Amino acid sequence: MGDGERFPRSALKIDLDCFFVSQEFGFILEQPATDLPDYYRVWMGLASNLTPLIQTHQLRDLVNEMPVLSPHHLKGYRELRLAHLALGFITMGYVWQEGQHLPAQTLPKSLALPYWLVSKRLGLPPILTYADSVLANWRLKDPTGDMEIGNLETLFSFPGGESCKGFFLVSLLVERAASSGIQGAFSVMNAVVTCDIISIQKGLYKVGQSLRKMKEIFELMHRHVDPTAFHGTLRIFFSGWRDNPMLPGGLLYEGVVEEPMMLSGGSAAQSSSIQCFDALLGICHDDHAASFLKRMREYMLPSHRQLIETLSGCPPLRDFILSCSSPSLCINYDSCVSALVHLRSYHLSAVTRYITVPGHRARAMGCPLNGVGSALDETGTGGSSPLPFLKSIRDATQRALISQTQLTSQSQR
Repeated sequence: MGDGERFPRSALKIDLDCFFVSQEFGFILEQPATDLPDYYRVWMGLASNLTPLIQTHQLRDLVNEMPVLSPHHLKGYRELRLAHLALGFITMGYVWQEGQHLPAQTLPKSLALPYWLVSKRLGLPPILTYADSVLANWRLKDPTGDMEIGNLETLFSFPGGESCKGFFLVSLLVERAASSGIQGAFSVMNAVVTCDIISIQKGLYKVGQSLRKMKEIFELMHRHVDPTAFHGTLRIFFSGWRDNPMLPGGLLYEGVVEEPMMLSGGSAAQSSSIQCFDALLGICHDDHAASFLKRMREYMLPSHRQLIETLSGCPPLRDFILSCSSPSLCINYDSCVSALVHLRSYHLSAVTRYITVPGHRARAMGCPLNGVGSALDETGTGGSSPLPFLKSIRDATQRALISQTQLTSQSQR
């Protein structure tokens, strides 16, 4: 049986535009709106001043006094994204203003109802997601300048000063580095359908380059984010109300539903880019990790979620490469897998630096870092246990290496 019969050519050709993915920016929202109509000035005023309002314990009172505004005056997609971003930041500030020991149990109708309605229009949950805080939370200081960290500002921020801004902006630039790899992934999957070996090699080269660049930029986190500020001040504001010991009963959205909602906080697992690379390379995670990653897709924009599902439904790349008996293709594929392993290994070291070590230090000193953060040492903001989860997905990625599979097979003979 020939390759064309094993891998039928009937699959539809896919392209980035179908999924609202930019050639230049990937999943990042290009030219995000930076202001809303004057009708929403109370939202923008609160979101733009979160840090002083939280630090002076005024935010909850101001939100409780807010009128219930209608989202019908929002014009177009970018204003909807900005509204979701602003309401998400206000929501996290409202819930966690008093730290881990006194989280809000109810989100008032003035915030809950418009947030719910905006979320429904976008197909996102009513909680701050990675698609909000990273992909839509930026602007260029100099619109004619390059997209580099010195020319970037966040639209909204939490307590944590420059470390907070650095966390969001380094994450944004990691996503920017992923954009060429997403293009390469599309090229590869389209080429598999037509058995175009040369195009597969070129696409895999772009994917590998992109993954290596992502790790290189991720390493900037050490320069721009202070571990103590991240663990003790910033991290709690990413926390959700599912699998969270600080809010075990969830959060009630007043005027929306009668029962509390269980929603996960922001997590790198909500990155569509990383899940796309997993889908392309055919990484097989264990049942627990696969279930968690699939659930994190619910926190992505519907078009981005659909892209991952489309890539997952394409003819399996790894099987195709094994069927070709091409050493160069195997090397190209393994280069991409190795780059993803290295990225995930670095993520593990970052978790140790920013969560494990500061947590141990705070407990040893008998100081829970201003009363925030310590409850999340064993449970991540997305609801997983960070180190075991990241080790699991790193090891699963490593098992996909064709060279390792061949070595294992030889040793078993």
